[in-house]
Amino acid sequence: MPFTSLRGSKVHYEVDGAGPGLALVHGTGGDADKVFGNVVPYFADTHTVIRPNFSGSGQTEDDGSELTVELIAGQVAASIEAAADGPVDLLGFSLGAVAAAAVAATRPELVRSLVLAGGWAHSTGPRDAFYFETWRRLLETDRDLFKRFSALTGFSAAALDTFGHDGLAASQADAWPPAGMGRQIELGARVDIRDLLPAITAPTLVIGFGDDAMIPMEGSRHLHRAIAGSRLAEVRGQGHMDWFADPTGLVELTGGFLTGEK
Repeated sequence: MPFTSLRGSKVHYEVDGAGPGLALVHGTGGDADKVFGNVVPYFADTHTVIRPNFSGSGQTEDDGSELTVELIAGQVAASIEAAADGPVDLLGFSLGAVAAAAVAATRPELVRSLVLAGGWAHSTGPRDAFYFETWRRLLETDRDLFKRFSALTGFSAAALDTFGHDGLAASQADAWPPAGMGRQIELGARVDIRDLLPAITAPTLVIGFGDDAMIPMEGSRHLHRAIAGSRLAEVRGQGHMDWFADPTGLVELTGGFLTGEK
């Protein structure tokens, strides 16, 4: 179980496969295994797949202070430096996309190409501020309602129906969310990387989900407009986390981009 360190934090990451580096960065409330465990088999035959856990997830440890984009991006960069021989293709999801974009902007020598899925540039607008505050307050006051709200905004209506009554009931009974999720939500509410985006020079694919009620599609459009030469792919009819159950669509978009359709 590999670890690296960064400014007092002990950063846990996973490594599978062999070949050119591919780093996969989870989002809020996720971790290397829950978010990308079912993606690894698609790439491990051809890539060294690196999955860092930033603060609040996995077995990464720090001093418990307020999280910053700089810190989680630094943890991702430290994992890449520890596990890869040269620059990597970097895919970030949700808050992981924010971290990945920050790495690409500030450590361009580490990033061969960039994929941002379900990401956003800032949380300063009224809707986003309202969303993150509601999410935070539910986590603090009512775990059951927090999980219901997360499911209703994280998945499309069609995806929730495929779970069935029993599946939804089971999701309410599991051990999620992790203890560190509150710090990640608080960071999500403060995100503003607009000044970093023009510095990104790596070939970039931005993937947005058309029915995303958690991080609306406009977040991906903003990233696309701000990153010169980037491509935008809108996955219609999909919610923020629909791909967790079947990652083949995300894998195909990413794989095509990495194999030369940049």
